[in-house]
Amino acid sequence: MAVNSTSWLYLLSCFFILLLSSSSSHVQSHTIKYCDNNADYVVKVSGVEILPNPVVRGEPFTFKIAAYTGEPILSGDLIYEISYAGVETPPATFLHDLCQESSCPVPVGHFLLTHTELLPTVTPPGTYNVKLTFKNQNEKQLSCIIFPFKIGAGSSVSAI
Repeated sequence: MAVNSTSWLYLLSCFFILLLSSSSSHVQSHTIKYCDNNADYVVKVSGVEILPNPVVRGEPFTFKIAAYTGEPILSGDLIYEISYAGVETPPATFLHDLCQESSCPVPVGHFLLTHTELLPTVTPPGTYNVKLTFKNQNEKQLSCIIFPFKIGAGSSVSAI
């Protein structure tokens, strides 16, 4: 599928708005896959909750991720790679400070990540995939998961 530069820029700007995150104790089970099923990740993700689900264009949405760590995490980064399902283009990549999405240091045990964002009404509806990589302050990969989310065709903003 050919995408002209204006469409590519538009899609990329929509992805930029989708600054994702995570956190909750009652996390719904979305289809979560680890990037490497054979890896022994320090951070184990128990669930992802997306509110509302599907995400509504023009309204705030929240991504929450419940996880467990077997070792304390002083600080680190969350790397989000977002792609539109079925479209073969490089994913939009966003780097976030772990301590802005969770309290640091993260002690051993269960913890939550949460991020709320306002989705523009012009965001294309459909299914998106998120690849989320957790790294600690020493760049050690602590976990890597992939999960889908949907943006509905509806909008709370009416056209005149």
